Amino acid sequence: MPKSVPNYKPEAQVSVHAVSPVLSRRKFLQLAGMATAGSVLSACALPRMHPPPPSEDTVQLVYQDWPAHLPMAQQMLEQFHASHPNIRVFFTPDPRENFAEQMLADMQAGTAPDVFQGCCTHFPTWAQMGYTLDLRPYVEADLDQITIDDWDTAQYKVLFTKDGRQFGLPKYHGALALYYNKDLFDEFGVDYPEGSWNHDDYLAAMKRLTYKDTNVPVASRPPAASSLWGGMLDVTWDRVQVHVNGWGGHLVDPTDSTHCLMAESESMAAMEWLRARMWDDKVMATNLDVQNMTTRQAFTSSRLAMVEDGSWALRDMLANANFRIGISPFPAGPVRQVTLATTDAFGIYAGTKHPDAAWELVKFLISKDYGRALAQASFLQPARLSLVEEWAGFIRQEFPRKAQDIDIAAFADGHVKGYSVTAEIFANMADARRLTDVAWDQIFTLGKAPVTLLEDLCRQIEETQN
Repeated sequence: MPKSVPNYKPEAQVSVHAVSPVLSRRKFLQLAGMATAGSVLSACALPRMHPPPPSEDTVQLVYQDWPAHLPMAQQMLEQFHASHPNIRVFFTPDPRENFAEQMLADMQAGTAPDVFQGCCTHFPTWAQMGYTLDLRPYVEADLDQITIDDWDTAQYKVLFTKDGRQFGLPKYHGALALYYNKDLFDEFGVDYPEGSWNHDDYLAAMKRLTYKDTNVPVASRPPAASSLWGGMLDVTWDRVQVHVNGWGGHLVDPTDSTHCLMAESESMAAMEWLRARMWDDKVMATNLDVQNMTTRQAFTSSRLAMVEDGSWALRDMLANANFRIGISPFPAGPVRQVTLATTDAFGIYAGTKHPDAAWELVKFLISKDYGRALAQASFLQPARLSLVEEWAGFIRQEFPRKAQDIDIAAFADGHVKGYSVTAEIFANMADARRLTDVAWDQIFTLGKAPVTLLEDLCRQIEETQN
């Protein structure tokens, strides 16, 4: 049985230090920075148990994270307050829309939260622009090597800027794997994916599991769906990059973050493989094929036999699928096996007035207890490898039948065996993403351009890097 999280009860709905939905997020951040704790809470907080009045020496911090974390975070923060009586933390949820842009605007305006979470390409972009505090001196002073070694090396190393500033510490380890519909595999007589699969095995299975309107729908298909695709992926930066890395290529030159490698032969071969699966073989669905459903919606509605998705999607998959789910490690490319390790991490705003107090909070957020709470409440795969078995136990407790035969450990395969990769970042990532999104829409989503478009794309990207 997994170890329970101390004093954390998933069903409880405590609301200590929550931000009221009727108060704008930016207004709250402004108020929290200049008002006393008592006045802020009396004006805008949800009903709560009242802590002792803060002393004049009390430091006030704003911690921003996913809205779904609210009940769990508030309960866990009571532990933090008990051990840090002179620090008071106010939880505020991430903006529901345009998160990266809103956060950047708050940083530029000086109203960003003291402690926040970020990931993907936007977090290093904030660091490149100087809006994140360098955590390296704090890490060197306070964290032992055992803690650092518990994290995926690839995930940890990517949280540094080119000049050596450390802008984050791992929040959770989102890993990419292959979800598959066991019922469809059985009905079509296809063997389940294995850890030894390469992209040839992957393609062969997709071809056998794809049918169109002219075929007779199988019993496991919903009546409204007349087609089945073998697979699908989100056409986003890091999801495409994983395939490119498997071919031995890169999007960004590992030795020069201003140099684009998308037009190199290995990178183009990988992206041509994806394009051909979508538009030549038509065994991988595009967004248009599934009427702009999310990939997980298309999978749980039985429009896909397989889908490339991460451990962060596991709760939705188990809750919404009416078939038996399987999970397998990500198929190996022609050159090497890789899988994605997301860069979800906690950081501190460079403009915080209380960096030492903010560091105390970050240390709490990366603790094993907080990692267990995230794993239990949201099924987030722990950043610490030592917690993965407990995480799998939480999942099986909540879904004893559906998760019984699932290889949950497949998500940790890259962490254990050391083949994880993280998002490759240009020196000017904002412009690189903007240009790439346009080109990839033409190549993959709309099927209107060949991969040779990448030659012009690389030229445009490099022009924005200087």
